[in-house]
Amino acid sequence: MAGFFSKLLGKSGDEAEPVRPSSGDPFDMDWGSGAEEDAVIYQVSSVLFRYPSEEIRQTIPELLELAHRIDNPAFVEAVEQIRDWYASAPLEKIAAEYVQEYDLSRRHALHLSYWTEGDTRRRGEALGRFKKMYRDSGMVTDLHGELPDYLPLVLEFAALIDRKSGRAALQAYRPSLELLRLALRDDKLAFHGLVECICATLPGESPEDVQHIQKLAGFGPPTEQVGLGASDPRLLPLLQPQSGAHR
Repeated sequence: MAGFFSKLLGKSGDEAEPVRPSSGDPFDMDWGSGAEEDAVIYQVSSVLFRYPSEEIRQTIPELLELAHRIDNPAFVEAVEQIRDWYASAPLEKIAAEYVQEYDLSRRHALHLSYWTEGDTRRRGEALGRFKKMYRDSGMVTDLHGELPDYLPLVLEFAALIDRKSGRAALQAYRPSLELLRLALRDDKLAFHGLVECICATLPGESPEDVQHIQKLAGFGPPTEQVGLGASDPRLLPLLQPQSGAHR
């Protein structure tokens, strides 16, 4: 596995000025490929975000070593937080906590479009856009039974297949990432540091509160709702290339 992760450090990257697409689709925005080290942050985070297992526990020392190699103290600390979380209790208890906080709790949803589209019919279009991104890459993407907007999948795609497209998708759903970051921070959960580092790889500074995130996204609830209140922060619209634009 060491060779697999070490390949990430050989990926080239460049920061480009954003080019607004004629399609108006935020997935088509050109935010560049970012820094070479971003691929490491994405892939290591992708692994650590997955359902806890003994395999991941055994891999953490290797992931921590890789984190040290990219000279990012904040990311090293974020990985150490996950290491300490795994060491804090038996694996069965860690797994049960994961299910409670990330599978059953809406507050820490790891599906990006759930924050923006909620349980609306419009979410199907959003999921289709992620599927199109995977399909357009020319690579066969195994979703392992997950929805295509599952954060670990998007991160792995950005790390190993197409960093520019993956970066555009993450930036398109920047409000989702920022809302997740604040929820994890407020609830003092171990994954907060990872999300903070992921946000730091993307263009622009992270907002400090929900109100700023809503402003960033051009907040406005979808007209068609299924079981969610209009003020629910997960109903933020997608971050569009132009303010106020909607698909």
